[in-house]
Amino acid sequence: MDEARWWRAVEERDAAWTEKFVYGVLTTGVFCRPGCNSRRPLRKNVRFYRTAAEAAADGLRPCKRCRPTEAPGDERQQFAAVCRFIRRHIDERGALRLQALSAKFGMSPFHFQRKFKAVVGVTPRQYVEGVRMESLKDGLREGAAVTDAIYEAGYGSSSRAYEGTEAWMGMTPRQYKAGGAEIEISWATAQTPLGRVMMAATDRGLCFVQFGSSESELLARLKEEFPAARLEPLTRPYPAEFAGWIERLSRYLEGERELERIPVDLQGTAFQLKVWRYLQTIPAGKVKSYSEVAKAIGQPSATRAVAGACAANRIAVAVPCHRVIRGDGGLGGYRWGVERKEALLKAEGAAK
Repeated sequence: MDEARWWRAVEERDAAWTEKFVYGVLTTGVFCRPGCNSRRPLRKNVRFYRTAAEAAADGLRPCKRCRPTEAPGDERQQFAAVCRFIRRHIDERGALRLQALSAKFGMSPFHFQRKFKAVVGVTPRQYVEGVRMESLKDGLREGAAVTDAIYEAGYGSSSRAYEGTEAWMGMTPRQYKAGGAEIEISWATAQTPLGRVMMAATDRGLCFVQFGSSESELLARLKEEFPAARLEPLTRPYPAEFAGWIERLSRYLEGERELERIPVDLQGTAFQLKVWRYLQTIPAGKVKSYSEVAKAIGQPSATRAVAGACAANRIAVAVPCHRVIRGDGGLGGYRWGVERKEALLKAEGAAK
């Protein structure tokens, strides 16, 4: 036991020594990992132990900050704690900067960023922005004033919130609070071999492609998604760009094997966007299981969350969630009916 060297590791908060020892602070009755970001104790009050069990046997309790009783090799558990911290402190901008987060969890900024992305699937900044957006949307849905919801979600200014969230939501916070007010959405329906389909678009691209039994049913769904948007039915002749999108979708539903790329206006959480963008890379004639999608986006334990993202997809075919099946080869669910999913895969020539 090299106490002099171990003390230097404590002074330097050197996380490389995490698996070598823990140290107890006799004045507080707590034991910590060497990389812990808690206030540095006086040397005379420190006692060293090779394991957490030895420290606990000596009457000390584990630090709530560095959690020395948790297995240091369990990175998923460690970064789950990071994610919980971010959610609890989303309104504290300073605490969520990379330097502050990495120091709190006893890592260098480079190591923290690399490990976070490997475990969580997005960068710390992307995760923070996703949580802020969720917090902002929750506040607006619960009736908070727009300005209050913006600052409670951790945005430093209204302008920053409007810049950041319009890309995520497809609309400004004020428009979202008003259920899409001031957003114009054009729509049209067509009869296809798979039933009536509605296509609706903002100026960014398709925001709604769904199957139903009638135009009235589909229009009710569109109004539910965007209750205060200006919904404008298109009459023939359609604008050239929109007509092109309808023509591509119609050709595909009538038997053309591959759908030509159509611009989409995706609105969702960071995780949902990651799943939906990956789905767009799966070629016609190929299928992936929910677990394969989870692995492909870097989150192998998120199989159920992937299934949830597929179920939440509001843009059928152009975001091809029908190409995701169960691991045992079963079709799994489909928002617009398993029969339609089977027909789509059969038309694409996907292997069973």
